[in-house]
Amino acid sequence: MGVGRDFQVPGRSPVLATNGLVATSHPLATAAALEVLRRGGNSMDAAICAVALLSVAEPHMTGPGGDCFVLHAPAGGAPVAYNGSGRAPAAADADLLQLNGLSAIPHRSALAVTVPGAVEAWARLAADHGRLGLDALLAPAIDLARAGCPVAPRVADDWAKEVPVLAGDPVSRELLLPGGRPPGVGETFTNPPLAEALAAIAEQGPDAFYKGWIAEDLLDTLAARGGWHAAEDFAAHRGEYVEPIATEYGGKRILECPPNGQGLTALLALNILKGFDLAGSAPLGAMRLHLQAEALRLAYADRNAFIADPEHAEVPVDDLLGEAYARHRRAAIDPAQAMGELPRLDWPPHRDTVYLCVVDGDGAATSFINSIFDAFGSAITGPRSGITLHSRGAGFVLTPGHPNRLAGGKRPMHTIIPGLVMEGDQPLMPFGVMGGQYQAAGHVHFLTNWLDFGMDVQAALDLPRAFHFAGRHEVERGIPEATVQALRSLGHVVTRAEAPIGGGQAILIDRARGVLWGGSDPRKDGCALGW
Repeated sequence: MGVGRDFQVPGRSPVLATNGLVATSHPLATAAALEVLRRGGNSMDAAICAVALLSVAEPHMTGPGGDCFVLHAPAGGAPVAYNGSGRAPAAADADLLQLNGLSAIPHRSALAVTVPGAVEAWARLAADHGRLGLDALLAPAIDLARAGCPVAPRVADDWAKEVPVLAGDPVSRELLLPGGRPPGVGETFTNPPLAEALAAIAEQGPDAFYKGWIAEDLLDTLAARGGWHAAEDFAAHRGEYVEPIATEYGGKRILECPPNGQGLTALLALNILKGFDLAGSAPLGAMRLHLQAEALRLAYADRNAFIADPEHAEVPVDDLLGEAYARHRRAAIDPAQAMGELPRLDWPPHRDTVYLCVVDGDGAATSFINSIFDAFGSAITGPRSGITLHSRGAGFVLTPGHPNRLAGGKRPMHTIIPGLVMEGDQPLMPFGVMGGQYQAAGHVHFLTNWLDFGMDVQAALDLPRAFHFAGRHEVERGIPEATVQALRSLGHVVTRAEAPIGGGQAILIDRARGVLWGGSDPRKDGCALGW
């Protein structure tokens, strides 16, 4: 299955297993989740165990102070989506921010903190779809936070870049820069306050976070930094089950979570690309990257114009995913030249992150993404809880009349998106690609690697990446220089990426052979393991 790799070149083979498989961005999380499967837990149990442990192992990426989105296909059942994103405080006021001279919400501020939705989502999903109970699933993370986690190479590299941000918050400085510096590779990092917070959640459930001493700790911390948050905002939080949205590509059905997440963006780009012979070009050739970039530029423009909280704005998902709209957008692409100004949005007439996936022995598949947005989120940490709060509120805009404008009780446009491929009525592959704004582009790149170029799941994750965003076409070092020059000749402004672009995981269910194929991105420290 898929294109074989050159074994003389460093790389990874896909992981093959028959009884269950886990893929995460950190080996300790993968190992803990695999043990959950071996103890009789299912894919949801394993996913929640892994994401909680990642709060300790990758504190710059995720934690209980963040949000999550989940796609889950239970064994023999229809897939469901869960929106675990939180709302802006009721007192949030875009007009007031503009009167104070702001044109955007500062990422590293209490203004960027919406009510964190992750803990409520963990608890509800464990109760509705798991077997072992939230207390058992949080135990490995609690133990690791107390005993300490050795810092992995990619984590250490990311951590070192955030010293100025962490130094600006007294609690973050003390807790996350032990001894006045970021921990290095192989040094052990402990977070005893986080261990106590997770233990309280394990014992008391989400009320410990939204109504108990953890809420008091976070509310006091936010108030001291100019936040609008009230106890009622935390106590009122609820996530929700939502209907997945989908499109067909390459004979498969691609599922994403609906808005307020940006999964729609990936589906829009795939619909546009259906009209081109992507497989007729080289995987790292200029034509493939040009067509992909142009389709994504259009899809991201639509994202910025339309995606918002559907409880507060009409998001015309059905119209946007229709074939007529795909033809309309596709017609703007010239294979011989990059678009200058994007075409006007005159149709339709309506107006840092961890990703992991698990497939268990019964065939249930869980695609799970949890994030605090920026590295270390808002960089605001509760002193008693050790919880660092996310910066998702920076996803709002302040533009009057925009559907995604900040307002009390509203959820922002979210970049985090889990993916799930279906074949008929059965799950075929949970997948996801991390990387902030890149995620929708990452879904498209991964899926077209797999479906158009026949790569296995690991090769599809490994292939060098490019991302056209904010006027620049950024490419990783693995993109050939000849391709770079050809892209420039087409009118793209091309730069070499300073850091790896994104990271991802995927698990393919090969029912014909009774085998699971797992892949984990080498751009991170993680791995896939099965049994």
